[in-house]
Amino acid sequence: MATVKAVMGNLTVSDRQVLTAVNSGASSLSFVGSGFIVLCYLLFKDLRKFSFKLVFYLALSDMCCSFFSIIGDPSKGFFCYAQGYTTHFFCLASFLWTTTIAFTLHRTVVRHKTDVEDLEPMFHLYVWGTSGAMTVIRSIANNHEHLSRLGTWCWAQTGHTGKVVHFITFYAPLWGAILFNGVTYFQVIRMLNNATRMAVGMSERYQPDPRSDMKALNRWGYYPLILIGSWFFGTINRIHDVIEPGHKIFWLSVLDVGTAQLMGLFNSIAYGLNSSVRRAIYERLDLLPEWSQRWLQKSSRSRGQQQDSELVSLKIQDQQ
Repeated sequence: MATVKAVMGNLTVSDRQVLTAVNSGASSLSFVGSGFIVLCYLLFKDLRKFSFKLVFYLALSDMCCSFFSIIGDPSKGFFCYAQGYTTHFFCLASFLWTTTIAFTLHRTVVRHKTDVEDLEPMFHLYVWGTSGAMTVIRSIANNHEHLSRLGTWCWAQTGHTGKVVHFITFYAPLWGAILFNGVTYFQVIRMLNNATRMAVGMSERYQPDPRSDMKALNRWGYYPLILIGSWFFGTINRIHDVIEPGHKIFWLSVLDVGTAQLMGLFNSIAYGLNSSVRRAIYERLDLLPEWSQRWLQKSSRSRGQQQDSELVSLKIQDQQ
């Protein structure tokens, strides 16, 4: 991933070994989490709706990014380039897919449009095209070389030009996505809050479940926080590297690598493990003990009042 290419600096061998372990462990968790969502989409036909298809593309990007982060330092030139650019490409694609999810939800809930499925080709062009363009721009400005003494990653040049290009091709799109998602989900949550209050005023029979509604709204509010939490320390580390080049802070580097590599796991939990996935899994767990089936059924019912997925509005909209 883009983070680990610029955190080694003047760290000791033991520090680098710790960073290697953190990278491998966190990437493995993200690979398993995102791989689980990909597997669910491929196995369960009832999940193959447009809303979950976007989550599938997000999980696929996370899985590829985690995989190329896990494989470590390739031995020679071409594979070194391949590893560095693939992690950059798929990591960019990951948070760009989150913006398509936010856009689709906003277009459906706030603007009341039903043409979101027709926009899928544009989404692919936007995500893969932007990721590819940013990766190519970075490849032109960066001079990659393999540092065997690190024994972990392919290293990107960290001269002044390389650092500027890194910010332009990675952190600028990242924080642009964070800002877009934050504004979008704020508008969606405000819209649904207003709709709830209007429905209560128009129908005395309607008795909303505040806890259920707030859980659904809060779930949307968590989505922008995933990117912020995953890349806050990485951004601080890059800024520190510009101010004091060559002087690395070990604990900041650990937080940088660890939180960034966990992004795939966070995404799989927040976006993927919704009630539709849990229900699909529950329906295929006939071999479990009876007490386990009862517990899963109770859990599924208790959460059934929440939003079925991140792209489906609350039930209140059907009563307007």
